[in-house]
Amino acid sequence: MIRKKIFNDPVYGFIEIPYGIIFELVDHPYFQRLRRIRQLGLTNMVYPGANHTRFQHALGAYYLMSKAVRALRSKGVEITDAEEEAVGIAILLHDIGHGPQSHALEHSIVDFSHEDLSMLFMERLNDEFSGQLSLAIEIFKDAYAKKFLYQLVSGQLDMDRMDYLNRDSYFTGVIEGRIGYGRIIKMLDVRDNELVIEEKGIYSIEQFLAARRIMYWQVYLHKTALSAELMMIQAFKRAKMLAQKGVKFPISTPLSQLLEKNVDLAEAQKNPKWLDLFAKLDDCDIQMAIKIFAESDDFVLSYLTMSLQNRKLFRLEYQKSSFQKKYTDQIKINLQDKIKGLTKENLELLVFDGIQTNISYNPLKEINILFKDNRVSPLSQFADYELGTRQIKKYYICYPKIKP
Repeated sequence: MIRKKIFNDPVYGFIEIPYGIIFELVDHPYFQRLRRIRQLGLTNMVYPGANHTRFQHALGAYYLMSKAVRALRSKGVEITDAEEEAVGIAILLHDIGHGPQSHALEHSIVDFSHEDLSMLFMERLNDEFSGQLSLAIEIFKDAYAKKFLYQLVSGQLDMDRMDYLNRDSYFTGVIEGRIGYGRIIKMLDVRDNELVIEEKGIYSIEQFLAARRIMYWQVYLHKTALSAELMMIQAFKRAKMLAQKGVKFPISTPLSQLLEKNVDLAEAQKNPKWLDLFAKLDDCDIQMAIKIFAESDDFVLSYLTMSLQNRKLFRLEYQKSSFQKKYTDQIKINLQDKIKGLTKENLELLVFDGIQTNISYNPLKEINILFKDNRVSPLSQFADYELGTRQIKKYYICYPKIKP
């Protein structure tokens, strides 16, 4: 009998992790770092309960993957023990490259995505564990023959999405984001090497897509949470610019060195030093840096970080079309009148705009429905309501709040 480590999870109850390579990966410093990275970054400024971590999310996604493998095997889908272990590793490590504050600083400290970093970490771990992650990496890169295993890790119905919707809904208290993950997993099957959903699961899928759309605009892209995130991004861009001009900050060594140099993917692949530094970085470094930046002689850096510390968040306005220059100019004039010491150069750094987009259902990656007569057809042909295949685009402008 395989011995297992048990984690008591508030969302699913007991999560079992088998001893062996899976537990050794969970116990590794790279994975333990995820305990110190909040899943939703600065969203706790809006939803105070949103303090759960990437560590919890990774364990939850592994738990759901275990259930999915059991459900598929019960329907005669062939999944070997080696494949079960590999797909479990792939989902367990899918977020191991996430940096501090979740997505907020993804391109501010190093200039490449968390997916690229996850791949670098997995390759490093594969060397350390003598090739035991090779099959997991194949699945993660969609290079393995059984495509449905990749779809369980990364697809419209992957275990990553199922856990983060359920978990984020639980910790934020946004009940509209809850999904029937148990029923959806029970309805999974495989046809022609592709993941499908049994016909009787259509309504659960529609509810899943609706929950995802609601969570994006009510939680992930909530304008107050986005304001805090944009302020942090702007602060670290400013800190990086100053660091590269020779300004020294008494912050952690890994963060200091990463701010002083522009590190892209090619540089990280060439020089293992950068991955080693990134592996030491977590939310603690960022929180400490914010306190130090708040005392900076640089007006912009100090203003942004002091405002973050004291939750004096900038105003963020959304609208369906881009903001006219006349409107933006008026905001800047008002700010210059109200904020002492605000130069024209500084003003440009404290008013920023952009676009946020979201699409509920990607028509290029259809969810396929398995009917009782063994037909397989895309969900878009049978759904009872609009699936949200149109990309929603919202323009925003973000600037300091001032009293009238």
